[in-house]
Amino acid sequence: MVHSPTLESIQMVENAARKYSGYGKYQLWNTLPKKMMYQTFQTIIEYLEESKKIIIENNKIIWVWNPDEIMKLAEKGLVKKWEKYTVEK
Repeated sequence: MVHSPTLESIQMVENAARKYSGYGKYQLWNTLPKKMMYQTFQTIIEYLEESKKIIIENNKIIWVWNPDEIMKLAEKGLVKKWEKYTVEK
């Protein structure tokens, strides 16, 4: 049985990943203010990786999504294709 995460739980994991960038999965899961099933957490982590908000490098979760910075680079002409950095549908 696959459990679909709620928007609230996705946002909770996003905030934790942003705040604790560099933590391992289990460490990050333990920082969450509300407990959730590890399976649900794994599903959210997969979603964040697919949407290019995080990368997992050497078993560490690293927050990489920064649309404000990308917009600044685009305004300076350093990023030609904004679409390249948006979530693929």
